[in-house]
Amino acid sequence: MSKGGQFKTATVAAFLLLGCMAGKANAAQCGNSVAGFESWKQQFEAEARAKGVGGTALAALAATHYNHATIGADRGQGGFHVSLESFLARRGGAAIAAQGRGLKRSQAALFASIEQRYGVPPGPLIAIWGMETGFGHVHGNQDALSAVATLAYDCRRSAYFTDQLYAALKLIERGELAPGARGSMHGEIGQTQFLPKTILEYGTGGSLDNASVALTSTANFLKAHGWQAGAGYQPGETNFAAIQAWNAAPVYERAIAIVGRQIDGN
Repeated sequence: MSKGGQFKTATVAAFLLLGCMAGKANAAQCGNSVAGFESWKQQFEAEARAKGVGGTALAALAATHYNHATIGADRGQGGFHVSLESFLARRGGAAIAAQGRGLKRSQAALFASIEQRYGVPPGPLIAIWGMETGFGHVHGNQDALSAVATLAYDCRRSAYFTDQLYAALKLIERGELAPGARGSMHGEIGQTQFLPKTILEYGTGGSLDNASVALTSTANFLKAHGWQAGAGYQPGETNFAAIQAWNAAPVYERAIAIVGRQIDGN
């Protein structure tokens, strides 16, 4: 290569590097306290507008607040670092299994329809339903968008929750998520607790506050993560990997498998 060619290549490389640095400089800067949240929101709003996010969603974003309770919950997830027996006792595993068997009977047509379409039997779906919200009795009372925005700003998992925030804004624009929707500490909503991006990818339509919609969407999630009709779902069996995709905590995964088996009766 000629010296002139080397110079041109070096010049192009320098411009590319400067462009990357400028992109990083313009990106909304994460933080670890309430102090920088409002400034971050302004930066993020500018980025979102540049990406085509509309006025309704941006107005909802502007109304969010830094959620101290969300940060506290995110920092203190010790409830998953216990023995399986302790976890089941705390979550009321035996009660979930007993009530779940009754729901399996009383809503047999719904679960038969779900299994026919997605291959997922009632047990694990009902176990997830019971573990997540006590069969719809405890949805959480946090401002869901504020929770997601707070975690997008927080440096610990900013990239992951930035994706969730963009998904939430898209759902608001579509009219599929109310700006003031209430949910759990990390912004999960509905009877089986979906994060916004999970709604976009696996929601089957309708409100996740509706049990049949939530259960159908959960079955859709499991099928998309490799669930095979008729295969087992205990640790070491084919479908346990789909349960692992639902939740990353090993004790939670095993609890779902055990309670599901107790409900299914096998």
